[in-house]
Amino acid sequence: MSPEITGIIGIIVMFILLALRMYIGIAMAIVGFLGLFLLIGFDSAMGILGITPLAEGSSYTLSVIPLFVLMGQFAFISGISTDIYRTVYAWMGHMKGGLAMATILACAGFAAICGSSLATGATMGMVAIPEMKKYHYDHRLSTGCVAAGGTLGILIPPSIGFVIYGILTEVSIGKLFMAGFIPGILLASTFIIAVYIQCKINPSMGPRGLKTTWKDKIKSLAGTWGMLLLFIIVMGGIYMGIFTPTEAAGVGAFGAFIFSLSKGKINMKSLVWCLLETGKTTAMIFLIIIGANIFSTFLGLARLPISLADFIATLALPKIAILIGIILIFIALGCVMDCYAIMILTVPILFPVIETLQIDPIWFGVIMVIVLEIGLITPPVGLNVFVIKNAAPDVPLTTIFKGIWPFLISAFIAIVLLIIFPQIALFLPSFM
Repeated sequence: MSPEITGIIGIIVMFILLALRMYIGIAMAIVGFLGLFLLIGFDSAMGILGITPLAEGSSYTLSVIPLFVLMGQFAFISGISTDIYRTVYAWMGHMKGGLAMATILACAGFAAICGSSLATGATMGMVAIPEMKKYHYDHRLSTGCVAAGGTLGILIPPSIGFVIYGILTEVSIGKLFMAGFIPGILLASTFIIAVYIQCKINPSMGPRGLKTTWKDKIKSLAGTWGMLLLFIIVMGGIYMGIFTPTEAAGVGAFGAFIFSLSKGKINMKSLVWCLLETGKTTAMIFLIIIGANIFSTFLGLARLPISLADFIATLALPKIAILIGIILIFIALGCVMDCYAIMILTVPILFPVIETLQIDPIWFGVIMVIVLEIGLITPPVGLNVFVIKNAAPDVPLTTIFKGIWPFLISAFIAIVLLIIFPQIALFLPSFM
């Protein structure tokens, strides 16, 4: 049996294990080990199985992940999400659909210091959905805007998604962070436009909230200083070359801790909770990374990525057609798999294709992250939708999924704009 056929069989077996509800990290590790055993023998396969967890677990580069996760946990317990929401609510709450627009902006603000879509969706859901319920917002709009706004957590830097993509492709994580900034603003803007159009067509979907005075508006800005300071320190330090992304994550986590301490939110119980939640999230991500590393080693020895790149290079198809095909693959996988798992599974296979097509890896990383965002809100899995369901238990899942569609259309429009105008993503990295 040829190495390529072995690789294809390995992928099929892995999907069967996933269908049987095995953890993806374990499934990839098992299939990778068995594939290596067939290709290079038992002793060599055992060597790779033994050294990979140690190599990944002791990686200095990967330490950026728990640090950014910890930064998000400290930001959560500090109440910074509530402060951001109050500020945008004061400025936009009196408009038709203003609370939904304010929710999306607050999600963008919290994403700038969190890095996790699920954490952003869960946090803003608890803050915003009760407020919109009080003003009789349509459940489709109130839950849909939070689920969609939560996906900004994986795009607006600092983003764990960009960290994983950068590690897998050896692309500059700092440049990826900068590349995600303007597209993040673009995506948030298209979500706000989607809210505006829905409320323009049907004003009862988003009734006006209370109007605030200019004094209250100015006063509310005091609640945003913590978020802005953290974001400027972390992203400004990376942009100016003062910090590496790993160092910036450490500074950001410490800054978020000091901010929480200054607000009196840190005690022994909350500190232990932050550390435990960080440990759980980090363990989940590292299990996937270790499994994927073993699996990608197997695929590399099976020559599957190189064979796929060579095959696509011989096709008489335009570059844009192949890119659309890759995007459709990501969307299909996003319906049934976690976004980080998709990235770790597919990048080692597809990145040689991207290099063969001479597509800018920074730009492709942004496109990939946005497409994976779409997977977070598409049925039947849509992890962000289930997070919002926990925040709004009285709203049926079908109602939440109905509310998602306008925002899905907005996300596709943002992708089209990025394909037509790549400089939207590449403008800021070009100055680094």
